[in-house]
Amino acid sequence: MKILDLQPDTFGLDISAHSLKIAQLKEKGVFSPELTLAGYNSTPIPEGAIQKAMVVDQDALCRTIKKGYSKAENINTNFVSVSLPEQKAFLEIIQMPKMSKEEIKESVKYEAENYIPMSMEDVYLDSEIITPTESNLDHTDVLIVGFPKKIVDPYINCLEEAGLRPVNLEVETQAMARALIKDFVSRKPLLIVDLGATKTTIMVYSGRALRFTAYIPISSRQFTRVISERLDIDWEKAEKMKIEHGLSGSEEAQEISNALQPILTDLERQISEHMEYYKNHDFHEHLLDKKEEINKVLLTGGGSNLKGLPEALSSRLGVPAEMGNPWVNILGEDLRQVPKMSFEKSSKYTVALGLALRSFLDND
Repeated sequence: MKILDLQPDTFGLDISAHSLKIAQLKEKGVFSPELTLAGYNSTPIPEGAIQKAMVVDQDALCRTIKKGYSKAENINTNFVSVSLPEQKAFLEIIQMPKMSKEEIKESVKYEAENYIPMSMEDVYLDSEIITPTESNLDHTDVLIVGFPKKIVDPYINCLEEAGLRPVNLEVETQAMARALIKDFVSRKPLLIVDLGATKTTIMVYSGRALRFTAYIPISSRQFTRVISERLDIDWEKAEKMKIEHGLSGSEEAQEISNALQPILTDLERQISEHMEYYKNHDFHEHLLDKKEEINKVLLTGGGSNLKGLPEALSSRLGVPAEMGNPWVNILGEDLRQVPKMSFEKSSKYTVALGLALRSFLDND
């Protein structure tokens, strides 16, 4: 089972605990290198079908994948690139002697045993050579990725039952970075904050690779719950107020801001702690003579659409925070949406778009 291999003509399928999202890209024209959105769809996953990144109710997930795929318009292939939950993955950047790609692939099988605390017979394993930003290295940096088969197999079974043909599987953070990092390289480290429905993922990307990821129990749903409890209103009204006003400065927004102060303070504290952790650790980077500090934060995920959140985090962190653009490698940096999908909605599709983009990259 290939995890990182590339294959053309696929659509992206992002499976999370509460929804699955589909996206496919297409070329604008025969002689045009530009891409655009072919089709997309979002389908809720029944509560409890996936718990702690594990498939608990396989029948429910299979039905949902079938439903989502059948309702997605303009998806003209059954080949699919799928994201898997990174919480269950083993990722490590290792240094290996300079050798051919074939020799590295063969050697990784044995080297991985030193980093993955499981029998290799129970793991799907793949690797990817990280192209250096400077050419005078005396070694090769290699990303190794391993997934327990018992975690992956239920997902594969559901995909195949839905008539889909999984071409590659990868951790969601890799797809996310592919969508957000211009030309897939950053000569200064960037912090990516994915504020999702049930968790927040924090990532550092520098050079041509993710350097580390972490998860914190702060989520968009938690924002809604806190607003509901502090303002003594029902969930639906709290969600509506959050979306309409956020931290924008209106009278209603001030109420929301006051309610969210403790959770925003906790979010800022945990992001700062991870920035400090990155600063004090070595992640096999080869950017400059002196290691740079993080100087920008990119926000993504549905929860990042909270009005005023980038400004609030910029002020609290002392580092510019801005919305990440998942179209930056699809449409170009100046274009932030296509007619079929608003920029606000696209932040929820960052992983699916990153998976879909993979079809148009070279194998080398």
